[in-house]
Amino acid sequence: MRRRTFLTSTAAGVPVLTAGCLINDEGNGGGGGDGGAGDSDVTVGIVYSTGGLGDESFNDMANQGIERAQEELGIEYQSAEPGSPADMNDMQRQFAGNDAIDVVVCIGFDHEADLQNNATEFSDTQFVLVDAVVEAENVASYVFREQEGSFQVGHLAGLLTGTEYAHGGGETNPTESIVGFVGGEETSLIERFEAGYVAGAQYADEAIQTPSAYAGSWTDPTTGQEIASGMYNDGADIVYHAAGGTGGGVFEAAQSSGRFAIGVDDDQSVSAEAFSDVIVASMIKRVDTAVFESIQSIVEDSFEGGQVNDLGLEEEGVGAVIGQDFEGELPTEITDALAESRQAIIDGEIDVPTTRDGL
Repeated sequence: MRRRTFLTSTAAGVPVLTAGCLINDEGNGGGGGDGGAGDSDVTVGIVYSTGGLGDESFNDMANQGIERAQEELGIEYQSAEPGSPADMNDMQRQFAGNDAIDVVVCIGFDHEADLQNNATEFSDTQFVLVDAVVEAENVASYVFREQEGSFQVGHLAGLLTGTEYAHGGGETNPTESIVGFVGGEETSLIERFEAGYVAGAQYADEAIQTPSAYAGSWTDPTTGQEIASGMYNDGADIVYHAAGGTGGGVFEAAQSSGRFAIGVDDDQSVSAEAFSDVIVASMIKRVDTAVFESIQSIVEDSFEGGQVNDLGLEEEGVGAVIGQDFEGELPTEITDALAESRQAIIDGEIDVPTTRDGL
């Protein structure tokens, strides 16, 4: 496993269709292999979110889950990468109408509206939806309490900006207490990241300034860099992004400015290793686990449609992970405080907001 230290209370294939999008047939194990260590005869159709593979974040985490299922369970899979949300309906329907596909896994909230209709029309097909909820007997939904993990990295940012600290490629300016947030598209989902982050920073110090901005895209690192550079120039020590591929620009800006950044979804100090010297932490979201466990339920004939799986800190569905270059390098009083706030959230002593209005 390549996972770094978590902040806890205890411390492919061949293209078969293109139309502004891509569907890949992974065949026997995606490379002519034997389909993994298991001997399952299950075939999965997985439709990613916009932004596609290579985002070093949300989609790549989902891909880790399907590849783990391939390796450990022996499943086969076909994958589809939509060029835009408009492609998702046809991709869902193509997989659902294919008798060789046992389950259709939909990654991202943009699938919700189309799946509402397709789950009804293809009532004999089993679906998995990650990051939204469709209430249907043939759909298992997985959602995350992103605000809880974001509170943790916000708390870290708030504690760090008030400390004179230098490590790797960054350093703080102890005369300023500013931490920023960059979102991709402005949606209620991403607002949960922002609200939790700001609440965590303010938990450290109510006087901290918390500028936020949205790039309007998941795939625009240039705009991400411009926004983050402006924040760093205005005195921000740390910027957290929830912006998919756009977040690469935030890391560029942190490195150029000699400040720090916080990644999202995956441990981006590993997946975007060129920037590991400034990625102090990441808010991980276990999309990989959701994908793997949902497929495992199909293999083991224990799939429960109509169920909503709600994953937060307590379930280890989200969390904060220290960047690989910063492991063991943060002040003990900061990591201890983070462990305490994590447990307080789990115990219900801290109520984390999900909207800006709730701050």
